[in-house]
Order: sequence, then structure tokens, then C-alpha cells
Amino acid sequence: MKTFEFSIIASGLDPEAEDFADRFFEAGCDDATISFQKGHIIVDFARDAVSIDAAICSAVDCVAKAGAHVDRVEPDPLVSLSDIAARTGLSRAAITNYSKGDRAENFPPPVARVTSKTSLYDWAAVATWLYQHDQLPRDKAIEAEAVRVANAAIESHAELEAALKGSLSAYEKVLDEAA
Repeated sequence: MKTFEFSIIASGLDPEAEDFADRFFEAGCDDATISFQKGHIIVDFARDAVSIDAAICSAVDCVAKAGAHVDRVEPDPLVSLSDIAARTGLSRAAITNYSKGDRAENFPPPVARVTSKTSLYDWAAVATWLYQHDQLPRDKAIEAEAVRVANAAIESHAELEAALKGSLSAYEKVLDEAA
């Protein structure tokens, strides 16, 4: 077993409720610190599991069991060059040189704020590239990809849920009008 550290950003519960923290503890989040920041519930985990995906899946289940809506998993999948340097321990100058193609080719392009001074990059793509160039351990690249996959699944589930609710509401309306 290994300890994996990550956060789940959630919503849907009143942080002022008497049983707020107890709900998470009783749901299996006894290895997490719960806080409320900027309108979001932050559940910081240090979860023991056989793999990062097992850790994330079990944590998501626990947060949902507590009654919260899981919005996403962090660390944030979008990173600046400074964020990349901080996560990898490489210098900001080295990361800048990689991004410009001065040290190696095919560094992943920015995915957001492309025209701004602080472009944002997909952390999973950058982590994979850094691993392939012997600048990041394999497990860190795997963890970045696991967070990306988890967030895609959470987003898809939310989209599916919204589509189903919309379709069912429309269908119920059709049935009501036909009756």
C-alpha cells in the first residue's frame, strides 16, 4: 500500500451544519481534512491504497456517501510554467526552455490562455512528456493521468445526469400533454 495525496472539490452541503464534518468522517473520510474555501468544500486526502485510481475512486465514493456533490479532483489539471516547476522541482528557467523548444522538442502546447503571458498547460500531458524525457518519475506521470481520467469521468457523469434529467422532464411533459 502507498499513501496518495489529492483533494476532492465538492459542493452541496451547508458548512455551517452541526453535522458537517461528522458526515464526512462517518462516510469514510477519516483520512482527510475538510475545509470550506471560496464557496467550495475541500476534502484533502492522504489515502492508503494499492494504486492512485483505487484511492481516488474510494475517496469519491466516500465524499458522495457523505451527501456532497463531487465537482472535481485536484491537483488542478491546468498548470502554468511556474506550477510545473513547483510540482517537478525543476527550475522555472528549465521549464521555460522546454516550453520554447530550446532543450527538447514537442513540449505540449498550452491549452488555455494561449495568448496571455501566463498560458496554462494540461498537467497530464506535461507530466507524460517530462517522464518521457527522464525529468519526472513514472508514478507522478501516472498520478497526473489518473486525476485527468477521474475528472473526465466526473464531468461525463454530470453531463449524462443533466441530459437524462432534461430528457426525462421533456418526456414527462409529452406524456402529460398526451393524457
